[in-house]
Amino acid sequence: MKIILSNQCESLTGSLGSGFGYHIVKRKNGFFARRDARGKIPRDGYWRFIVACAELAKNGLHIADVQVSWMELIDALYKAGHFVAKYKVRANAIEKGKLVYNAADIINLKITFGL
Repeated sequence: MKIILSNQCESLTGSLGSGFGYHIVKRKNGFFARRDARGKIPRDGYWRFIVACAELAKNGLHIADVQVSWMELIDALYKAGHFVAKYKVRANAIEKGKLVYNAADIINLKITFGL
């Protein structure tokens, strides 16, 4: 998942909170989510991390937007046990060619399926 920072924020690395099992790292081409190398990672940790970043993007203070590939998203939804939403994302990729999801899409997915 790529994290696009807002104009007010030059850098954002580290954990967004405990219990996700993921953190933000800086690479030469931007900021990305990365799985923690140590510690226990909950099954729904990546889905919750994606939603947390999308909600931060909604507020627009530190994060402007996120970009999540459909394959990465269905993996996170599957591990979290959200199978109906996973199948919808897969169907959207195959039928409509929706290959990348942004913050608004993630929040819409969360609301639509009650995640």
